[in-house]
Amino acid sequence: MKETIRSIIMCIIGAFLFSIAINTFSIPNQLGEGGVTGIGLMIYYLFKLPVSVSTIILNGVILLIGYRYLERKTMRLTIFATVMSSIFLQLTDSWSYEMDVAILAPLCSGAFVGLGIGIIMQAGGSTAGTDIIALIMNKYLGWSTSAALVVLDFFIVMPSIFIIGLENVVLTVVHLYVQTKVLNFVLEGFNPKKSVIIISEKHAEIAAEIDRVIGRGITYFYAQGYYQRDDKKVVMVVVNRQQIMPLNRLITHIDPLAFVVISEVQTVAGEGFSYILADEEQQHKTNEFIETGENIASK
Repeated sequence: MKETIRSIIMCIIGAFLFSIAINTFSIPNQLGEGGVTGIGLMIYYLFKLPVSVSTIILNGVILLIGYRYLERKTMRLTIFATVMSSIFLQLTDSWSYEMDVAILAPLCSGAFVGLGIGIIMQAGGSTAGTDIIALIMNKYLGWSTSAALVVLDFFIVMPSIFIIGLENVVLTVVHLYVQTKVLNFVLEGFNPKKSVIIISEKHAEIAAEIDRVIGRGITYFYAQGYYQRDDKKVVMVVVNRQQIMPLNRLITHIDPLAFVVISEVQTVAGEGFSYILADEEQQHKTNEFIETGENIASK
């Protein structure tokens, strides 16, 4: 119950900050946005239909299409955050501040949007919209979720050049850049990758769920506890910023007593983190190295 109340409060705060960004900084300074909100802003600039109305309609349709791509709890929090965002967009409709210095508008709007969305994601929810479309593209087209989001934002922002002009589109790109940086910082600080080491009696179940839910490669280490001298299997996985929170929830759900160490990673290269493909000879050497390590570990 405490966790649910905390998540609800965080979603309310995040939705409020998001609405401040749109009404106070984006609309008065004729800025665009990515995702469903970007479409809502273009509709507003053309037909003066409130963003609160257009976004809840569009998000409602997308949620109906992609409901099976979200967990039940995430779905509930996503719907709640979406509704609260529309309510706050309506309540703060008269809040506006037109900047004398143009560059300040995207800096403020990007910071508030990134902070608001980050808080909602920290609560376990999402912002619906193009996030769900990106998951569908990942499933059926094989695109990475991040690449799909970039493409979707591009096709939403670029047409707005005919509505808000080239200068404001450039400022919108600045807004999206600031938004991304703030969002990343809220989710995990400055580091884009994390190495996670898990020691648990339920290591097999945790590894299976990581493979099923997170979809990252998993490595087993064989270790021995100092005090009881008992043999253990240690699970190691490297994840990106979007996966660290679902991973934590997954581990806690299976084994609340699991010992978890999360370390910062400076650089990651390899399958899932790099586009560089090894040739057959290099791949053969890699396989030999892995097999040798496994043989040593088994002995």
